[in-house]
Amino acid sequence: MAKEQRKLIANNKKARFDYFIEDTYEAGIVLHGTEVKSLRMGKCSVREAFIRIEDGEAVIYNMHISPYEKGNIFNKDPLRPKKLLLHKNEINKLTGQMAIKGYTLVPLEVYFKGSLVKLEIGLAKGKKLYDKRQDIAKKDQRREAEKSFKIKNLY
Repeated sequence: MAKEQRKLIANNKKARFDYFIEDTYEAGIVLHGTEVKSLRMGKCSVREAFIRIEDGEAVIYNMHISPYEKGNIFNKDPLRPKKLLLHKNEINKLTGQMAIKGYTLVPLEVYFKGSLVKLEIGLAKGKKLYDKRQDIAKKDQRREAEKSFKIKNLY
């Protein structure tokens, strides 16, 4: 079977900067019709979103899906909590690991996999300020190396 195409809708770069991502999971999202149409237009943000596990179900909060322009009365609240579709054993595993101090669930990216909307979830541990400084230093170093390589190859 051919690998299905992934079309990125929204990416959470801030999550990778603020957290160490230990493990990732793919989850489906329970959506309504106009929300899917809005996602097809790329109107989604997961920057402020967070995930909680309540009553054995994973729920994402503050995931903003802009209302569909032609949706009129069928549009839902852009910030409504959305249920995530995960297997029971995955939810149990995540609950056990979140009981460990410092672990949290963060949304990493929203994408289409075939015709389905999927959310990549990261089991994450928060970074300290000095960890973030190291990331910034590595990024600057890489940028300088690319710059010098580019200048060297121009002449």
